[in-house]
Amino acid sequence: MPRDPREIQLEIDAARESLAATLDHLAYRGSPTRLKAQGRDAVQRFLTSTAGKATIGALGLLVTLVVVQKVRHRGD
Repeated sequence: MPRDPREIQLEIDAARESLAATLDHLAYRGSPTRLKAQGRDAVQRFLTSTAGKATIGALGLLVTLVVVQKVRHRGD
């Protein structure tokens, strides 16, 4: 039994709308501006956390030790 052309057109329109919604969602998820903001927020959350503060402290200590070693051995 042949399909009704109106039914086919309705299916095409529904598929088109679904595809458009999917593309809009992908464009939103892949937006460079949104990804940049999301990354910045994640870094800020990490740096204000206890682990982030400990990491920054350890890095500061390491840099200080390296500088002191360089200054101490500069005359060698």
